[in-house]
Amino acid sequence: MARGTGGMTRIYPIYTLPAPAKLNLFLHITGRRHDGYHELETLFQFLDYGDELSFQVLADDVVEVTPELPEVPLESHLVYRAAQLLRPYRKQPQGVRIHVDKHLPMGGGVGGGSSNAATTLLALNRLWQLGLSTEELADLGLSLGADVPIFVHGHAALARGVGEHFTPAFPEQAWYVVVHPGVHVSTAEIFQHPDLPRNTPPIQGPIENWQSFHNDCENLVCSVYPQVASARQWLLNYAPSRLTGTGACVFASFSTKTAAQQALHALPDSYRGFVARGVNQSPVLSALKQLP
Repeated sequence: MARGTGGMTRIYPIYTLPAPAKLNLFLHITGRRHDGYHELETLFQFLDYGDELSFQVLADDVVEVTPELPEVPLESHLVYRAAQLLRPYRKQPQGVRIHVDKHLPMGGGVGGGSSNAATTLLALNRLWQLGLSTEELADLGLSLGADVPIFVHGHAALARGVGEHFTPAFPEQAWYVVVHPGVHVSTAEIFQHPDLPRNTPPIQGPIENWQSFHNDCENLVCSVYPQVASARQWLLNYAPSRLTGTGACVFASFSTKTAAQQALHALPDSYRGFVARGVNQSPVLSALKQLP
């Protein structure tokens, strides 16, 4: 709340924006740099499913994030860190209250934390009237995680480097079944593992069929986490399936929503899953138009 003219108390409106999931339709690791980061080639596509974040500007210079995450201190919360990154760019000392409605599994490889951070950057850039460009927000987001810039840009793309160099891509906007086997896969563990392939040759020429490529993390994740291997094997009964990112989610594409829903209906009780449409423009871009 804030004091307006005549002593009136102003209550700022609450805006709710999506933080969509993503899939890595394939993921190649082409090398490792001297600083330890890996060189990648990966095709990102968004889903019309994800978390939701609600934002309310505060007159007080505070950043509030709810609900608390078990075992994650506020200072380590990606949404809180994203808001803190933008505070030096404010023209007046406003704060914000952010509520995160989680639907995406943590450690699932569908980008939940990175998407939350990107939606926070995009929303506060508007609500705090910072005037930062998309490129400036993406550069700031890279310090939070390699996947944050793609969520800021909001368009399906072939990403190279550590994930920050984009070439626009237009994969088929298929229906997907995404299955989470109930385990948390550590990205750091997978990228530090000695058995991870790191020498896939870079792609030459245009990508005509992403399904002809692969995920370099898949075999390793399936060997370290047998629950992921079991989920992938189950999904193979319905369609070719693979790992997204470093896991733990596996996915398969379907030509119709009905076919995807039929597969999901048979999902074993030990797994979680959802059906979503692949989209080449992030839902957050259109949702941003509701902001002042």
